[in-house]
Amino acid sequence: MLNYRHLYYFWVVTKEGGFARAAERLDMAVQTISAQVRELEKALGHQLLKPAGRGVALTEAGQAAFARAEEIFQLGQLIPDEVREAASGKLARLAVGLSDGISKLAAHTLLEPVLATPSLRLVCHEGEFEQLLAELALHHLDLVLAGQPAPRNPNLRLTSERLVESPVEWYGPAAHVHKAEVDRFPQSLNRLPVLLPTGHSALRPTLDRWFEAQGLRPHIVGEFEDSALLAVFAARGLGVFPVSRLGAGDVGLMRGLRLLGRSDDVKEEIHAIRSRRGQHHPLVLQVIAAVRA
Repeated sequence: MLNYRHLYYFWVVTKEGGFARAAERLDMAVQTISAQVRELEKALGHQLLKPAGRGVALTEAGQAAFARAEEIFQLGQLIPDEVREAASGKLARLAVGLSDGISKLAAHTLLEPVLATPSLRLVCHEGEFEQLLAELALHHLDLVLAGQPAPRNPNLRLTSERLVESPVEWYGPAAHVHKAEVDRFPQSLNRLPVLLPTGHSALRPTLDRWFEAQGLRPHIVGEFEDSALLAVFAARGLGVFPVSRLGAGDVGLMRGLRLLGRSDDVKEEIHAIRSRRGQHHPLVLQVIAAVRA
């Protein structure tokens, strides 16, 4: 296993620019620190530091090691405060998984009721549906928001609840959304550049069926897994895009986007998936209660 004390000495030497300054900071002998760093190099099988004038410089291998050490020890510096907060009972932690393809704008709206919670520590993970369910089953997550319910699998011990079924609206930059285009919606989608969610989204097959039913062949200029990123590109003039009415409130934060039309018969579903152990998490219950209300 990696010796983290050796890694720490290497990190300090790099931060200080040499063994002498590192020894002064750590109040240790230069020879001791030098020996510890050599042990790290021996364990990793690569030279990490090389002489540079009166100090040292990183080799390419050293740069890779230092980048990770920087992350590790910066995170380590947060541990005392986090432990103190947790021990005091003040820290309110909520770990949420967001399935690829669901509207992140809508997800923000659903989580908004808990965002003002004092001492909130919100952790959001985005990933594949199956991966997030596995993390939930292992209790690494408190809640998963997804465009589909959890599969029936007694081994996972998960429960699903459909939170919302929200109609879809279409927005675009003012350069594309004129009165004539609004009046001719949805046929105007045949003439305008269109941005769509990728096939990861549960909404995409519904949109494709709606296009076919309406006799539309939209000119698709972009596909995005992240709905928030999709909205950003639309706001920069790339095209028009669909978003659930639930998430449309956040669209107003982006300047220059206008409503093109509504597809009331196209709806985005978002399901709340919980493990049985996590059913009583107070912040999860607050999110669900706010939606029901």
